[in-house]
Amino acid sequence: VYVKVFTNSPVLICMDLALSQKEVVDPKYFWTGPDGKKLQGQPYVDLKEGGKLMVRGFKEYMSGAYTCTLSHKIIETTTQEEREIFKTYRFMVYAYREADHAYQIFVLFTTKECELAANRHFFEELKKILHNIISDLTCHIVQSSYKCHAVKIPTQGLQHELFVSFQVNPFAPGWKEVCHQVPYDCEDATNMRVQEARDRIGEFFSKQTDALKQHFQAVPTIHYVDKSFSVTRMDSCRPGFGKNDLTHQNCASCCVVCDPGTYSPNNDVTCQICESPRVKKYGARSC
Repeated sequence: VYVKVFTNSPVLICMDLALSQKEVVDPKYFWTGPDGKKLQGQPYVDLKEGGKLMVRGFKEYMSGAYTCTLSHKIIETTTQEEREIFKTYRFMVYAYREADHAYQIFVLFTTKECELAANRHFFEELKKILHNIISDLTCHIVQSSYKCHAVKIPTQGLQHELFVSFQVNPFAPGWKEVCHQVPYDCEDATNMRVQEARDRIGEFFSKQTDALKQHFQAVPTIHYVDKSFSVTRMDSCRPGFGKNDLTHQNCASCCVVCDPGTYSPNNDVTCQICESPRVKKYGARSC
């Protein structure tokens, strides 16, 4: 069972399908949490009639095994003898977050020569323009670079091209203050902002010829290669979370809380194994 952090868990039912179709005499339910303590009376759980459990405001440390023991009686119709039956149900419940998104973008421009001083100037001015397009979204351009190559094109001969790449990232200075305006967790808001930034940049390049004329006085030297715009989504996880499509196939795209014995100190997507597994909690950020 996967529960998004700060939300309520689905209702866990202390019964299997086969038993739910039968009459159950004098049922009693006893729930324990991951630490082995009984859940009756805990402020963060709702225990409802019929052995139903819901955990409110789920957090990393609440992850683990939730166990319910159901006891009920079986009465022999002939002798009226009573027997008490016990059945145990175990639910593995994991906290998860949505992955943080960033976008790697790649574009091409033709230029007269690779040694042209205007190439560097063009690249720096292009970064400024892109920054201005998205700055109000608390997003920024990072890991930007360009290389120039001589490319032989069929029927067109040799031409020089600028291979420009950069990443659109939602964590520009001030992003935490924007997050404080959002209740609970802010991945959804952050991901919406960076998607909007990606769309604006995509629109800019789709109108590149006209856009460059507005910003540059001497455009003819460098031209955008039509339809060269490509974008790849890059996911990252918050510290204490990671992706594992083998262990968590049903939530392969989620950032799931790191298991005990593993940790994640940064925004990588992998929970690392502790060499000396002293960590016994979920969501560890150090070993």
